[in-house]
Amino acid sequence: MKLRHLIAVLAFLTTSLCVGQNNQISLEDIWSGEFRTEGMQALHSMNNGKQYSVLNFDRQSGDTTIDIYDYQTLEKVKTLVSSSDISEVQRFVDYTFSEDETKILLTTKSLPVFRRSTLGEFFVYDIQSEQVTKVSDDFIQEPTLSPDATKIAFGFKNNLYVKNLTTGQVDQITFDGEKNKIINGITDWVYEEEFSFVRAFDWNAESNKIAFIRFDESEVPEFSMDVFGSELYQTQQVFKYPKAGEANSKVSLHMYNLESEELTELKVDKSYEDFYIPRLEWTNEASILSVQFMNRHQNELDLWFINTNANTSNLVLAEQDKAYIDVTFNLTFLKDNSFIWTSEKDGFNHIYHYNKNGDLINQVTKGDWEVTDYYGFDDEADTIFYQSTENGSINRDVYSISLNGKNKKRLTKTEGTNSASFSADFTYFINTHSSATTPPEYTLNNSKTGNVVKSIKDNEQLAQKVGNYLTSKKEFSTINVNGNALNMWMIKPADFDASKTYPLFMYQYSGPGSQQVTNRWNSANDYWYQMLAQQGYIVACVDGRGTGFKGADFKKITQNELGKYEVEDQIAAAKKLGNLPYIDESRIGIWGWSYGGFMSSNALFKGNDVFKMAIAVAPVTSWRFYDTIYTERYMTTPQENPSGYDENSPINHVDKLKGDFLLIHGSGDDNVHLQNTMRMVEALIQADKQFEWMIYPDKNHGIYGGNTRLHLYKKMTNFIHKTLGDKIDKIDEEKETSKIKG
Repeated sequence: MKLRHLIAVLAFLTTSLCVGQNNQISLEDIWSGEFRTEGMQALHSMNNGKQYSVLNFDRQSGDTTIDIYDYQTLEKVKTLVSSSDISEVQRFVDYTFSEDETKILLTTKSLPVFRRSTLGEFFVYDIQSEQVTKVSDDFIQEPTLSPDATKIAFGFKNNLYVKNLTTGQVDQITFDGEKNKIINGITDWVYEEEFSFVRAFDWNAESNKIAFIRFDESEVPEFSMDVFGSELYQTQQVFKYPKAGEANSKVSLHMYNLESEELTELKVDKSYEDFYIPRLEWTNEASILSVQFMNRHQNELDLWFINTNANTSNLVLAEQDKAYIDVTFNLTFLKDNSFIWTSEKDGFNHIYHYNKNGDLINQVTKGDWEVTDYYGFDDEADTIFYQSTENGSINRDVYSISLNGKNKKRLTKTEGTNSASFSADFTYFINTHSSATTPPEYTLNNSKTGNVVKSIKDNEQLAQKVGNYLTSKKEFSTINVNGNALNMWMIKPADFDASKTYPLFMYQYSGPGSQQVTNRWNSANDYWYQMLAQQGYIVACVDGRGTGFKGADFKKITQNELGKYEVEDQIAAAKKLGNLPYIDESRIGIWGWSYGGFMSSNALFKGNDVFKMAIAVAPVTSWRFYDTIYTERYMTTPQENPSGYDENSPINHVDKLKGDFLLIHGSGDDNVHLQNTMRMVEALIQADKQFEWMIYPDKNHGIYGGNTRLHLYKKMTNFIHKTLGDKIDKIDEEKETSKIKG
């Protein structure tokens, strides 16, 4: 470790007598951006493997630039394009190169739709001619350049269009798109949220065919939300949202041939009922399309190759699981159209290599650990690069391994969370490393040895700034409850005295496959926990059964019973921690957001002899209110599993409430609907239970915008003080008395 980094880390870990290091963290500090980290925006490795591009913003001029840097020297080679050079553009917020890097798609304006989807204004910049072409006068979705960079396809009002960048001609290729009925090439709400993609169309390698998914959501029930805004009358947002057990969109697969101008439906040689198409991607052969089909229970996944010239299909891979199968973006085609695939079929997520007919060539990685990211394949070196938990489930490291599964090498040397962005020729990778004691630092590394070539950016100023505050070490450990060693972190007051007792405030999320106990740099919540520790609380987080990166059995034990084992683990962990001599077992609280709000509500109700208080933000209160894809993946349908839905939903346990409860929601939450909280409130009222609650008007699942986050965290902090902090004043008095006596 470099000396200056060591100094910054020691400043973070230790408490000094100097005045500067006794600064107290405030909520205003946290939400003002005081602790914001610097990063590398929109990093792209150039095809030559020698250079990379980054999006930069000049705060003084307000200009944005796409700048090219040399990997070896890290020096800026040139500015490829600046917003100041384009009269039609004030600034751009993102960019994408065409495959041949002759053109750049510039995003100049962007309006959010849902979590991942946006409407935007886009321009195409021709690097050689320096000409700029506006894609459309309308705000469009998911514009995508063809591989030969002569055309661009995009979605507009539920239809697909193609623009010829040479002639300027725009062709509409679908015509039946209609809001809340038919969507072409853009995912519906539940696909976007749960399968994590928006663009449901893809160009083939020869730029003459577009394959896309069509969504018929006519029979999907509608959900509506009032939007209060600032007008005299509120409006309504109405959209299709399939709740568990209800009708999904009917999906079908289609292809448009640009040469023949024909639109055809593509089918496979198997009859499916009530199915999903979570992925489609053209292979390296221009006529072969890969498509993944999945049953509604999501425990069967079929990978098909469709020959679009012969109109034939081949089932190349079929996976089954007793619980569910995770859909990933890891499918990668090699030059011979063999492919890389990741699977949990041996109990842990690993990399597999199949030939183009779907025959297994070999399992590339093996062991009781998880592959957490797949970075790519170096054809010349016959080497795969990936990220894994082999160095402990709370850490991440970057590895290389030969395609035959031999010559595995750990490329990152520093413990914590490492992630890589490789040069196009796999000569270098830019490693992003952070840990609980080290803010994100970016280094250029050699891909053969992993050795650091040069430091790029290190956030050293932030480390020094944090070192000026009174902070505590985040202590990682495991806690043995219910027959499992669960990962845990704990933050104690900086002046912790084991002879005294402190209130305990627990945080968790606990959703299937999630992880909160990780060795990485602070989020905003971590600064909040440091602030609470300054004020006399011990804060802890435990990842119970059902969370990720410890094998499929550990993760999938919660199948069909969400909220059972996870809640049992939080209650048991709280009891065990409450037995520690320095924790006041009568003052234990818990909080969480979304799935975590579902959990904290359940923990307070079912663990009413353990938890004194709970805060639930945007909670699911009954899985009957949540969407099909997520909920049924873990619970099947409510028609099939009614007891699983009802026995562990907090709305059905409100009669057990004894402690203090704060319920918070945004009225514009399109994900976990306000309905969850309103139904919980009614149940609490009818059970004659007192509680506190807060609704943030028009705020979505993230509950942010303007002063909102600061207000939210002030409300939660005040509630914590009121319900858990009744003895903290006495502790403070003892401190003052001790100082006087000293």
